[in-house]
Amino acid sequence: MPFTIATWNINSVRLRAPLVAQLLKEEAPDVLCLQECKSPVDKIPTETFAELGYGHMVARGQKGYNGVAILSKHPLEDVGDKDFAGLGHARHVAARMENGVTIQNFYVPAGGDVADREVNEKFGQKLDYLTEMRDWFREEAPERAILVGDLNIAPREDDVWSHKQLLKVVSHTPVEVEQLAETQEAGKWVDVTRADIPDGKLYSWWSYRARDWDAADKGRRLDHVWATPDISGAAHSSRVLRHVRGWEKPSDHAPVLATFDL
Repeated sequence: MPFTIATWNINSVRLRAPLVAQLLKEEAPDVLCLQECKSPVDKIPTETFAELGYGHMVARGQKGYNGVAILSKHPLEDVGDKDFAGLGHARHVAARMENGVTIQNFYVPAGGDVADREVNEKFGQKLDYLTEMRDWFREEAPERAILVGDLNIAPREDDVWSHKQLLKVVSHTPVEVEQLAETQEAGKWVDVTRADIPDGKLYSWWSYRARDWDAADKGRRLDHVWATPDISGAAHSSRVLRHVRGWEKPSDHAPVLATFDL
């Protein structure tokens, strides 16, 4: 049976619960993975989502920061989480669907403003986080799995508005791009979004700092949908819902979706 999965850095699930509800009504994905929920699990407005048919949730949360959640129309089995780099942050959770597909939902650290771990601890934490992700995938080769989330790296030159101008900007530096590539290769993950949309500029994030984000269009593709090779061929209909970035009081990220015939 086909199912659609969506990933969205919501930047506060309680503040933007009406936007989550709007997305669920308009797009009706089978599964919605959220990052940066900024809420303890027991404070997530689950009743609002259950009323729309999303009665199943696997989540990890903390007050005011980070937080990841998987909402689903169908039953989910909680299969745990990893505290990569020992940060003590709620940045990962995994769930298994009834069809045996495991969903890995990640919120990789942003890395601060300076791309130098010697002067910026957060940048070092980001690189360490990716290293541990890579090593985990090498040790436990994933099968029948989908990885989604805000990975906070735009890997390709056409994943940013200006490759040349962003080479020294955190999220597109060569060291980050290389780290992400190693992580992807370790799990033999297929970038489903780019498999479907191989050419052209593609963004999922636009800064709040832009007076007119749409006109300036200085975006980056920070949000990803990957799949293991055994199911990646079943993926299609990938899309970024750019218009959602223009909703009232929006997140600075747009949802990314893909459909799998499994």
